[in-house]
Amino acid sequence: MEQKLWRDFDLFLLGCIIALLSIGIISVYSATLNAVTAYGTSFQALFPRHIANVVSGLIVMALMALIDYRLFSSLARPIFIITVILLITVLLIGRISEGAQSWLVIGARTIQPSEMAKLFIVISLAAYWAHFEDRASSWMIQAGSLLITAIPLGLVLLQPDFGTAMVFGGIWLVMAWTAGMRWQQLLVLAFLAIPVAFVGWEALDEEQRTRMLTFYWMLTDPSKIDPNEGYNIQQSMNAISSGGLFGTGLTNGPFSQGNYIPVQYSDFIFAVIAEELGFIGGAVLLLFQGLLLWLAVSIAKRARDMFGRLIAVGIFAMILLHVLINIGVATSLMPVTGIPLPFISYGGTFTITCLAAMGLLESISMRWRKIAF
Repeated sequence: MEQKLWRDFDLFLLGCIIALLSIGIISVYSATLNAVTAYGTSFQALFPRHIANVVSGLIVMALMALIDYRLFSSLARPIFIITVILLITVLLIGRISEGAQSWLVIGARTIQPSEMAKLFIVISLAAYWAHFEDRASSWMIQAGSLLITAIPLGLVLLQPDFGTAMVFGGIWLVMAWTAGMRWQQLLVLAFLAIPVAFVGWEALDEEQRTRMLTFYWMLTDPSKIDPNEGYNIQQSMNAISSGGLFGTGLTNGPFSQGNYIPVQYSDFIFAVIAEELGFIGGAVLLLFQGLLLWLAVSIAKRARDMFGRLIAVGIFAMILLHVLINIGVATSLMPVTGIPLPFISYGGTFTITCLAAMGLLESISMRWRKIAF
């Protein structure tokens, strides 16, 4: 029976993942080659760590593919509880970096629970709606799903991490619509979003408000932008525009190698790709990201049950939102927020989480048939 399962292993999905990881490896290598901190410390040590993260992630992906995804349905409740405990713990004893208390230090390594929480919430929501499959679109069930999302979302906002909170909200919305949300419920949600947005604005710290206002002035009156506040996006745009059609060549970008692009190995890695690999490199990256998203939707359509379908849709939403926000920030289409680019950016917890999600997709793909002898 196990041999029969492997006939539905999605080789196209694996090919997409390998292609994106390869682009990510060469991009992180170039982005860390000459980059230094404000104190002059080299970032070159990040590259071998990235390789280790990718290898670890691939091992986790293989294990997740081997496990029957339906097992996670019975584990959804403890998974959710663990998620909440981790997010509370990081608020109590987490390390503060870049203005957010988002990291737990474990020995010589750090983990970011909010990144793991994205996949955990996908599993929790999928199990919840699948349990109430016959009435998943009812007002009470939809309200319950919103509460499941609101708890970790609120804890993430307290860090504060506005970008990750946006991803949580987007994942819930896409999954809720797939589960059967009616347009009347969406309309009520839109009205409720107005006071929530006001409260959210008041909850933002000074740095986050400044980022939002900088983005607003960029669209309406660039002359009002504080040069210091607009530095990140300006350097990113300069790097992207200098790349042209074919780019300046790997490790030859004046902006990326000159240490002008902030956090270029993670949040602004698209600027490095666009500068050194040009429009063609950026287009190839988007092509593989788009193909991967299409494959996720295809797996969702052929999933054997609602639980598998919602997991696939949730993973689709997670990857899509990260791609849109990361590239949107790099190209000044969105306010600056720290969101990594899937399979490309440096980041241990996020890289392993994304590859674990791909393993889940493969598990769903391999087990879509009702009977497998």
